[in-house]
Amino acid sequence: MDFLTIGEQQYINLETFKKDGTGVKTPVWVVKENDRLFVWTQADSWKVKRIRRNEDVKLCKSDARGTPLSDWVSAKAKILDTQADITTLRGRMLKKYGMMFRLINLMGRLRGRSLDGIAGIELTQ
Repeated sequence: MDFLTIGEQQYINLETFKKDGTGVKTPVWVVKENDRLFVWTQADSWKVKRIRRNEDVKLCKSDARGTPLSDWVSAKAKILDTQADITTLRGRMLKKYGMMFRLINLMGRLRGRSLDGIAGIELTQ
C-alpha cells in the first residue's frame, strides 16, 4: 500500500506505541498535502503523548471504527502545536471534511474546548 494513497481515505487507523512497545490503534481523519499526511487531534490525547516519546507509527486505510482496509505502512510522526500550524491544518481539514468538520468543532467548543487544546500530527514516510 502506498503511503500517500492512504491519505486519500476519509479515515485512517493510526497506530502509536506505548513504552513497552504495545501498539494502540486509533481511527482518525486525515488530509494529504504534497508528500505529507496530517491528522487533527486533542493536544492532551494519549496518542500525542506517545508520539512525543516515539515518532515511529504505522497507518492503514480504515473505516470509522478503525477496521483495517489495507496493509499497514510505517511512518514518522511529528506533533504540530503552534498557532500557525493549527490554523493551517484547520483550513486543510475544512477543505476536505466541510460541514462534518465544522460540526465536530462546534461540539468541541460547546464542551469548552478551544483551538488552544488542538494539536496536529504530521506524518511522513
